[in-house]
Parts: sequence; C-alpha cells; structure tokens
Amino acid sequence: MSSTVAVVLAGGLARRMGGGDKPLRLLGGRPLLDHVLARIRPQVAGLALSANGDPARFAAYGLPVVADPLPDHPGPLAGVLAGLDWAASTRPGAVDVLSVPGDCPFLPGDLLVRLEAARRAAGVPMACAASGGWTHPPVALWPIALRDQLRAALLAGEKKIDRWTARFGCASAEWPAVSVDPFFNANAPEDLAEAERLLSSASSGPIGPASAINPGDSP
Repeated sequence: MSSTVAVVLAGGLARRMGGGDKPLRLLGGRPLLDHVLARIRPQVAGLALSANGDPARFAAYGLPVVADPLPDHPGPLAGVLAGLDWAASTRPGAVDVLSVPGDCPFLPGDLLVRLEAARRAAGVPMACAASGGWTHPPVALWPIALRDQLRAALLAGEKKIDRWTARFGCASAEWPAVSVDPFFNANAPEDLAEAERLLSSASSGPIGPASAINPGDSP
C-alpha cells in the first residue's frame, strides 16, 4: 500500500476532555498520539498531523502539521481536506489518504488493507470502519482525487462526513468488538480511565500496548 499516506485528526477542540490537545493526554505513561502512530505507521507510506494552532507542540514527533484550510473549525472534514491537500502537494506518488482520529489508541493493524478491500468489493471510491453495529466515519480511506469536491462542499457549509461520502459511495469494513472495540476513542476523562483499564487488562493479549515509538522517528 505504498501509494497511501495517513493523516491523524488531532485538531478537535476537546470540549468533553476539558479543552487542550486530547492526543497529548497520557495513556499508559505515553501520549495517546504515541499509541495511534505506533499502530498506523507500519501501514502507510507517510504521515501528517491535522491540527490548528501552534504546531510547535507536536515538534517532537518530526511530522508535518497541517492546519484546517478553512476558518472557524468546521470539523473533521476540514482535517481530512488538510490531509488531502498535504498529500497532493508533497507526496506525488500518493493516491489515497487514510484518516484516523488522534484519540483512538487501539486501532487495528489490518485497518488499511481491509478498508481497501471493502471499497474494491463494493466498487465505490471510499470506505470507513465499523464495529459493534456502529460506523466510524472519521476512520476512512479517501481518494486524493476528490479533494476539490470536498473543498466545494465545505465552502457550501457541509460538515457531516457520512452525508458527504454518501454522494460518491462509501463501503464499510466491520471489525469485532469483543474484548475491546478497536475504534474506542477517549473523548472524556472517564473514557481515558477506561482505556487505561483496557490497556492493562489486555497487555498480554492481541490488542496489547502499541510498540514504543520515538518522537522524531522519520515520517
């Protein structure tokens, strides 16, 4: 999948977490972002972070930090567009962008291959993840070729991911959520506490802690 790069959506306002950067909250003694990157990095050819404000707070990761291309925090679709614009301008061999939230520490190691298989089987341009009967629109595979259509939709006021993807067709790939939902996200302090419990109880299981990464590993 060398033609695919990823964008980690790290630009939310984190109101339920009390503000600040959710991806920098600690889980198992390391930032949530460390866990996300460790799970996604082996699956893609490159990585960027979508975040607004001063990019210096992510400097230790040595990754490009791309801000929303539109004002007023229009939501995760703007972060996806930022990732598509980054890929189009700096990764000439890239065809698709995989988007993942920066607060999902248990992402599956087969995320990219299964999303690609799902959209290919359905004959549609996009695919998103699903688990436990729920779809997860921010966890998705996006063709860079659709970035102009996405920009136009955002400028027209569109904010809902699934409503926009429905225009073109979006398959879903389902993962089991037995011991832990691989798309569990830490939205609030109680979620972070639950993630600590899950990480501890599964330390010897298949979702065990993501392998350690060094901030500044090459993107």
